[in-house]
Amino acid sequence: MTEPLTFTRGDIQAAATVVEATARHQEALGRTLWPPDSVTPERLARHYPAPTWHVAWRGGAAVGAFSLLAADPPFWPDDPPGEALYLHKLAVHPTCQGQGLAHTLLEHAVQVTRASGRPWLKLDTAASRPALRRLYETFGFEPVDERDVFDFRVVRYRLPVKRA
Repeated sequence: MTEPLTFTRGDIQAAATVVEATARHQEALGRTLWPPDSVTPERLARHYPAPTWHVAWRGGAAVGAFSLLAADPPFWPDDPPGEALYLHKLAVHPTCQGQGLAHTLLEHAVQVTRASGRPWLKLDTAASRPALRRLYETFGFEPVDERDVFDFRVVRYRLPVKRA
């Protein structure tokens, strides 16, 4: 039986370890997701402060991570304050990929969003990433639109979060 996941918040070092391992793995497969030198703890902290990070642990190992922002003006400039939490840098450690952990991480993000009282969980992903798009769509995210942000073509997604 697989040991259950536990979640912590604010550990940017552990989060960066997972995100960087994921970035290096994707790069080795020829599918650069994020340049590995852009996901060091120092670089991540510029846009995703430590308190925004959620880390999934199995035993003593960090196996997944993501950041939830309270606002995301570059990607969602017209959203009113308090409308959503914004998911960034969802990553599953390469040694744990293929086990359904991405859906578990997304479910945790939904729970955090619900607890915050916000009606939407939103994210964006590169339009050229069909596997990521499929992941989000099979989880229930609905595409909102495509747009250019920072010279990247992205698809913006949203998921309604109902209060418990």
